Amino acid sequence: MSRENVIDLGLNDAYNDLFSTQEERDNAQRSYVIDLAPEQIGDFPNHPFHVRMDESMMELAESVKQYGVLVPSLVRPLPDGGYQMVSGHRRKRAAELAALPVLPCIVRDLTDDEAVIIMVDSNLQRERVLPSEKAFAYKMKLDAMKRQGQRTDLTSVPLGPKLRSNKELSEQSPDGVTQIKRYIRLTNLIPELLDMVDHSVLKEPGKLQMALRPAVELSYLTVEEQRALLEAMVSEDRTPSHAQAIKMREFSEKGRLNPDVILSIMQEEKPNQVEQVKIARNRIDRFFPAGTPAQKIEETIVKALELYRRRERSMER
Repeated sequence: MSRENVIDLGLNDAYNDLFSTQEERDNAQRSYVIDLAPEQIGDFPNHPFHVRMDESMMELAESVKQYGVLVPSLVRPLPDGGYQMVSGHRRKRAAELAALPVLPCIVRDLTDDEAVIIMVDSNLQRERVLPSEKAFAYKMKLDAMKRQGQRTDLTSVPLGPKLRSNKELSEQSPDGVTQIKRYIRLTNLIPELLDMVDHSVLKEPGKLQMALRPAVELSYLTVEEQRALLEAMVSEDRTPSHAQAIKMREFSEKGRLNPDVILSIMQEEKPNQVEQVKIARNRIDRFFPAGTPAQKIEETIVKALELYRRRERSMER
């Protein structure tokens, strides 16, 4: 048996689990491993998953610098002689940061739709995936599965292509059909509103945060209505509740949603709403070390006020 055939058999065993949704295709395809310079590999078009320069990336880069890239990336050859990254964007970036001249890559012939499905499946296994990443990833994969169904006759007449594709997608994903539909709806949001949904996961202090359910309702608003809502959100320094979002959608469907109606709904008191006192962060930053969590700042201010109140009372006596 040739060395190339040995490599092929080893790859089929080692990566069978990682690309389980492509199992039948993978068994029929010929793969091989080569070392490629990072500049030889182009990014996946419209890649929905962000490569963040965060602490995790720095740790990965340091590991790569010490031990090299232990798990090969998956690339596919391009007609012009170059390669396109399918799975391994973070490893490629870590290799660049570690100044490695080459990184190991599995080269595999894949169609556009096969590449999309593998790219999405491999990245959904990350520890933290933002709502915006899931939204566009699920949409890309669903569109690819529908095209495959049309070509290979995977759909059945009673179910129809749309329902069958949704069902297959949920079986291969960490989310159910309903949740996947919600994520895909987010692709209809303007970027500023979609960012607020990500902020709710990242818990970034000082930034407006919006839960998934109200965001889904707001995705049915027109772009102009979403722009008007964004202005009201910034002005009121708040995001709508699920009930308020439903009300806005209802007004929109009746053609009656305008900036005045939006502002009126936004100013309605939410159930169990507690009035908040806001202090500009730049007025208190000098009292706290950089990176102090908002909760810790709040607790410290409350304790300081309690001490101040006790001191005032003692002076009055």
